[in-house]
Amino acid sequence: MSIFSSFFGNYNHPGPGVRPDEPRKKGLMRLFEILGRDFWSFFKAGLLAWVSMLPYLFGMILAVTTHAVIFVLAAGIIGGMIAAPQLCGLADTILRSLRDEPGYWWPTYRRAWKRNARACLLPGAVFGLILGMQVFTFFHMETLLTSVVGWTILIAGLVLVLGLITYIIPQLALLDMPLAGIVKNAILLFLGYLPRSVGAIAVQIAYWGLFLLYFPLSMYIFPFTNLWLPMVPSLLIVYAPMEKSFNLEATIKKMRDEELEKSSQD
Repeated sequence: MSIFSSFFGNYNHPGPGVRPDEPRKKGLMRLFEILGRDFWSFFKAGLLAWVSMLPYLFGMILAVTTHAVIFVLAAGIIGGMIAAPQLCGLADTILRSLRDEPGYWWPTYRRAWKRNARACLLPGAVFGLILGMQVFTFFHMETLLTSVVGWTILIAGLVLVLGLITYIIPQLALLDMPLAGIVKNAILLFLGYLPRSVGAIAVQIAYWGLFLLYFPLSMYIFPFTNLWLPMVPSLLIVYAPMEKSFNLEATIKKMRDEELEKSSQD
């Protein structure tokens, strides 16, 4: 048995799910429901995402402490490409939970990773670099003697990028379409459902704000909260508009039924 199989489990039968006639809870009760049911799936997918984020994080730490832009380029492009497939895998795990899809985590995660890994590389490099440059600028604003207008533009840019990433990552996990179309969808969703977008961003800013406030102590806690903690409530907040816009559950159910029918014929 491989290391991954021994850690993530041995899966030979269909996985657990929920009763089809069970009504879905809303708000905090829904959050507690999916955490109680799928916490370990979130944690393990988040752990893989966190490990893949280490090159990005260390590159950005080097960039900020040494004031060298070259480390921003390396962290943003290379680190972003390394982390993106695992971030999509985490998003896929959370989205499966939100649509109450039965199945064991590791086989579905592995299939989703293989399906989406290549498509995630370019978005990972582009948005990893953009976010990296914004973070680097944020930590050097005092030396740049920037005015209130400069701070406003930087913060607005950070909020916009976080908002777009919130919608881009789940699209990469779910949809097979060019990056330009995914970004366009993300902009329309961000603006069309602005209150929910702001709520999802607020969760992420609060999480990363606390991380920076208590750094380096937070580094000892980060492996446990890793990336699942901000992503679960964020995707819960924006799931309804994405479901409404893309009719996700009906489309995915149809695709799954067709796959099952094809496998039974073979």
